[in-house]
Amino acid sequence: MRLSPLPVSEYEGRIRRLQRELERAGLDVFVGYSSESESAASRYLAGFWPFFDFCGVVVPVRGKAALVTGGPESYEFAARFVRAMEIRVNPLLVETSAPEWVPEVKGESFRTLIPALCGSTPRRIGVGGWNIFPHPLFEDLKSAAPGAEIVPADDLLLRVMAVKTDAEIPYIMEAYRITEESMKAAFKAAKPGKKEWELEAVARKKMLDMGAEGTTYPAWVCSGPTTTLSLCRSTDRAIQRDELVQFTFGAKYMGYCGNMCRPFAIGKAPRDARKLMAAALEAVHYALGAIRPGKRAYEVFQGYWDILARHGYEKFTLYGPAHGTGHAEVEGLWLASEADFAIVPNMLFNIDIWLSDGTYGMRYEDGVLVTQDGVRELTSWRREVIEL
Repeated sequence: MRLSPLPVSEYEGRIRRLQRELERAGLDVFVGYSSESESAASRYLAGFWPFFDFCGVVVPVRGKAALVTGGPESYEFAARFVRAMEIRVNPLLVETSAPEWVPEVKGESFRTLIPALCGSTPRRIGVGGWNIFPHPLFEDLKSAAPGAEIVPADDLLLRVMAVKTDAEIPYIMEAYRITEESMKAAFKAAKPGKKEWELEAVARKKMLDMGAEGTTYPAWVCSGPTTTLSLCRSTDRAIQRDELVQFTFGAKYMGYCGNMCRPFAIGKAPRDARKLMAAALEAVHYALGAIRPGKRAYEVFQGYWDILARHGYEKFTLYGPAHGTGHAEVEGLWLASEADFAIVPNMLFNIDIWLSDGTYGMRYEDGVLVTQDGVRELTSWRREVIEL
């Protein structure tokens, strides 16, 4: 089952909020970049997820925004799905191995497109997707405003995305519900001798059967020696009794990311792995109570760090106890030692506890939506030391 698409008014509101951020920052225009794997900017602002070709989103501080894509196929594709924006073509955004088009394809450079959308030549340009913005496209952007200051602007879009609207919440909840059901299905199928990829396939099938468009990221199952990897891939390895196994699953539903992670063993978990699991669960329950409106991010992190220190696990983690999520699985808002933002209602986090002692590694992860007085848990199934 799929919910109805968000109304055009939701996208129009997002654009207006971004324009207010541009004005506060003294920027004339925001130019965001999206690809198939990094689609959050265009998906959030225009309802469009590119593939084969790439796309940009141009939002002037005043006036009408535009989605810019690269070729005739994507123009027609975008015309069917884009919300609240006009559509333009810049040939630099075409796919890596583009054909020689039989019909004549008309497009334009940012050199003419950007000033036309802005109403004048911009003096300060903010770039979204700064660390993935392609060099040829960046050079083309510079040609639109010689001498203009071009600065990173991912933080501006993040400020708009960070607090979810009430209209977004049903889609978020469904993404997490599907993710949790896929986790249950994979656990039901788990037994000694099953290959890692076979269990991943069970989870993926369940997601698609329930209406997910795909996965939040390449879901994986790892076991035994590869559990020490924070990022992994499922392999042909057969899972064994009395060893640590990790499920890392996330369903993507109508643009929104669900995520849930559970370590477990069939039989008895190794003793040191159980100790890691117990400490991680303590940290999860701490975060469930500590993430609440008015708290500063660094305050939540400090309590997490104190738990690790008490167990002697300070060097066993990579980052803080939670991060923002939404249209991207990691959407800024890390609860970190230097992060000074205040938590407010309708922020969306994944509590994400990763620990590794070099022999065993494991992750518990669950979604929470900040409410007026605490959090709403979006996944919670079998938050425990799991031994099947």
